[in-house]
Amino acid sequence: MPRRTSTSSNWIVATMTAAIVLSPIAPAYAGSATGAATEWTQLANNAQLIDLLKSSGLQVDNQLTQITQLAEQIQNQLMIYENMLQNTAQLPDHIWGQIESDLNRLRSIVDQGQSISFSMGNADDVLQQRFKSYADLKTNLPNAETFSNTYQSWSDTNRDTIGSTLKAASLTADQFDTEEGTMSSLRSMSESADGQMKALQVGHQIAAQQVSQMQKLRGLVSQQMTMMGTWLQTEQTDKDLAQARREEFFKSTAPSTSGGEKMKVEW
Repeated sequence: MPRRTSTSSNWIVATMTAAIVLSPIAPAYAGSATGAATEWTQLANNAQLIDLLKSSGLQVDNQLTQITQLAEQIQNQLMIYENMLQNTAQLPDHIWGQIESDLNRLRSIVDQGQSISFSMGNADDVLQQRFKSYADLKTNLPNAETFSNTYQSWSDTNRDTIGSTLKAASLTADQFDTEEGTMSSLRSMSESADGQMKALQVGHQIAAQQVSQMQKLRGLVSQQMTMMGTWLQTEQTDKDLAQARREEFFKSTAPSTSGGEKMKVEW
């Protein structure tokens, strides 16, 4: 709104003063005291009227200035409210991806067959059951039949564990495309965020994606460690079994080579 200055009030006062000065004055009778008094009274009244109009013009100008300042304050308040609404606006939708389903697939794919996976809560107990210790082998040495079944269990455990580990690695590689699509959408939302709330929400979703990637990486590393532990356990049990058999062999008594009836030879 344009700001009024004192020039406008001065113009109003000047215009009204000119109108009063140019207005016809009652004719005065020459030489009459009464007529002279009337003339001076009229002039005094006109001067008072001019002062009154000037004062009224200043009041009007002050009121216009106050109205202008009030309009500016209202405009500033509206700008503050607009910024507040913009900064508190939320995203229309949230992009989380398939984090939970991907982790569930990773957890299930490493637990197939007789494999030992990181998701098993009793992995240590399973290892102890399938791979006997050296002390157990010394007290209960397997014979030919039981050793065949034991070796078959070792082989299946190692093969299934290695296979599930490779499947887990392949699964995470297959998930790259969907993960990149999710991150691409988040990057676009981050670039178009026009308020503080939207920027914070996009940052929160990106942080959630980083956590999911760390969880998948932990799953792969854990499964790799499980596979290596299973393989090493098999190797150690195989060595313990060989040592137990050697000890059993050397503890056995050699068959006697003497005895029997002497043959009598008659010449």
